[in-house]
Amino acid sequence: MASKRIILHCDMNCFYASVEMAYNPKLQGKPIAVCGDPERRNGIVLTASYPAKRMGVKTGMALWEAQQHCRDIIFVPAHYDLYTRYSGYTREIFLRYSDMVEPFGLDEAWLDCTASRSLFGSGEEIAKKVSDTVKNELGITCSIGVSWNKVFAKLGSDYKKPDATTVISRSNWKDIVFPLPATDLLYVGSRTGKKLSSYCIHTIGDLATANPNFLKEKFGKIGPMLWGFANGLDTGAVAKYEGREAQAPIKSIGNSWTTPRDLKTNRDVWIVIYLLAESVAARLRENHFRCRGVEVSLRDSSLFSFERQCKLGQPTMQEKDIAEAAYQLYKKNYRWSEHLRSVGVRAIDLRPDTEPNQISFEYSAEKQEETERLESAIDGIRNRFGYYSVQRAVMYKDRFLSHCDAKGDHTIHPHGYLQGSTGEHLIYVRTKN
Repeated sequence: MASKRIILHCDMNCFYASVEMAYNPKLQGKPIAVCGDPERRNGIVLTASYPAKRMGVKTGMALWEAQQHCRDIIFVPAHYDLYTRYSGYTREIFLRYSDMVEPFGLDEAWLDCTASRSLFGSGEEIAKKVSDTVKNELGITCSIGVSWNKVFAKLGSDYKKPDATTVISRSNWKDIVFPLPATDLLYVGSRTGKKLSSYCIHTIGDLATANPNFLKEKFGKIGPMLWGFANGLDTGAVAKYEGREAQAPIKSIGNSWTTPRDLKTNRDVWIVIYLLAESVAARLRENHFRCRGVEVSLRDSSLFSFERQCKLGQPTMQEKDIAEAAYQLYKKNYRWSEHLRSVGVRAIDLRPDTEPNQISFEYSAEKQEETERLESAIDGIRNRFGYYSVQRAVMYKDRFLSHCDAKGDHTIHPHGYLQGSTGEHLIYVRTKN
């Protein structure tokens, strides 16, 4: 039964900053911020240590703003390879206590310890063992939530930081969960939170006591799901950890970029979209996929952001098809109230490149094969002689914007959302800061 389950959610505290301090003890106890490269305009705070946070430094803050809050702040460049290594170390520790370990990004994971209690004790006792082991062996701390479901376990890990354990049980869950803001609940982002607030639903308690039929009417199928989450009815299973080699199938491949200057014209946007489409298409070919849809994400200088998707007439791995679809999505949905500072392009609804396609009179299979051979040849030249050995003519219209190896200068991070219950998995390429 769900009430008998012991689910832990482990969240590494200020993970990037903690790893940097563990790797360089001279940084211990100091206000530091792991950040991007200010010269390339991805100069924002990725995470900050607790001394910096106490001074008002927040994730996503521009470096100049962070310095205004904390004059003594130390900016540290991100080292993703190091964070990936430490992430692997934490998972090795988790696996000592359960084989049901479901990663949630680099720094978080769920553990189902139901079958482990005869060996290690209660959920709270297991949480203490995990926390102490991480601290003693890796020199970093984690906050852990303990509950009978994944949603409440995650709420518990967020409830008290740093280096804390929160047990949300059948006897205390309303006291802890109901007063929390609705936006603390999994799947409730800022936009959904604003919409809930417009209906006077401000807390998780408000959401739990709302009429589920009303929620379905206003929010669609996600409404009753959120109502169930708020009432502790989540039954999602924690996936069994099978190692990196046995991850779920790739569902999408994308790339985003915070540009070195604001984008002010359609031409600017077209150059950046094409850069990103090139990298996405190259990843598709590497992984032997075609996509049947494209998604574009936009963020303006006021940090307002949104995403839009469209279906393609034919599956493709060609950069031109992806770029044109993404550009049309941008043209249709962006009104230039502000300049753009970040663009993302994602190939969605992936299919193996061996899968047969429906022939269309408007579509030339021969032309597609010819173009794919050409782009594969370009991939080979770039792999041997470097990205800049072959360039599209459009890139010469703005050498400042186009001087970016959108594939080689980025690193891949797996990203999943409730993978155990949805089965979704993707490759998403983030800017290598």
